[in-house]
Amino acid sequence: MGIFERFLSIWVALAIVAGVLIGQFAPSVPETLSRFEYAQVSIPVAILIWAMIFPMMLQIDFASIKGVRRQPKGLVITTTVNWLIKPFTMFAVAWFFFMVVFEPFLPTATAREYLAGAILLGAAPCTAMVFVWSYLTRGDAGYTLVQVALNDLIMLVAFAPIVVLLLGISNIQVPWDTVLLSVLLYIVIPLSAGYVVRKSMIKRHGLDWFQNVFLKRVGPITPVGLIVTLVLLFAFQGDVILSNPLHIAFIAVPLIIQTILIFAIAYGWAKLWRVPHCVAAPTGLIGASNFFELAVAVAIALFGLQSGAALATVVGVLVEVPLMLALVRFANKTRHHFPDAEPKTIRAR
Repeated sequence: MGIFERFLSIWVALAIVAGVLIGQFAPSVPETLSRFEYAQVSIPVAILIWAMIFPMMLQIDFASIKGVRRQPKGLVITTTVNWLIKPFTMFAVAWFFFMVVFEPFLPTATAREYLAGAILLGAAPCTAMVFVWSYLTRGDAGYTLVQVALNDLIMLVAFAPIVVLLLGISNIQVPWDTVLLSVLLYIVIPLSAGYVVRKSMIKRHGLDWFQNVFLKRVGPITPVGLIVTLVLLFAFQGDVILSNPLHIAFIAVPLIIQTILIFAIAYGWAKLWRVPHCVAAPTGLIGASNFFELAVAVAIALFGLQSGAALATVVGVLVEVPLMLALVRFANKTRHHFPDAEPKTIRAR
């Protein structure tokens, strides 16, 4: 784990401080940037988000899915938990806290925006960071790659319907065309571009150069894009945070509970099915963590930089890393409860 990933929560906290200070003492910066919009999409933010997501998409080897049948149990667990359980438990947990427990402290409109942000997080399973969690638990790297690739393909068709369904249940009306535009901008385009660039670079320079030279060169683009995006977001959110500092804690509570719940479901299921630990640990962690870059992007596109939905997705970034590291530690301490047999690593042919 690099210095950025290890201290991600600290960088996010610093971005919050920097963004709030810019919003308070240099308000012309967010005011000027807010003018560059097209079809409700902030052009500067869209560029930054593409910078975040594109290097992640370069890591996905869709050819690895050919080996799916060699270890079917892990794939059944991760796809079922991520797409048939996780979005709906996120909705239920977040709705209970925002609309019932915290109802005396949150205006109804604000609570619904926070709920919308939670829904976006719940509908987007982790991609790049799961490779870090897999490495820390000594997971099967090839199998983790298969899980990520399969989830990304499902995300192409499942993300928009799930988001629209759950937002509709929450009485939050979002036009289908806006959601589909977000999916096109932040999933289809970077995923397709990543596939084309990966294939052409490997063909031209070889897999070893691509993995050890090219990916290392473009890798720093993601953290820079994330931090600058968060600074801009909090430049718009500064007044909300200063006037309602407890809202950060209100948002964090259901997100933490949801993360632990989903990990328990997937990891416990893997234990019951006697899935080897090198598959079981990444299976639990991929569902527990979120593709927060996508959630932030869609929240901004659908509700705006100043929305409660955008704020909720960023709080998800803030709490995720320390919580996931705690779950990694738990997974490593419980390794002896799983079968010792290591599955053969899946490799693309």
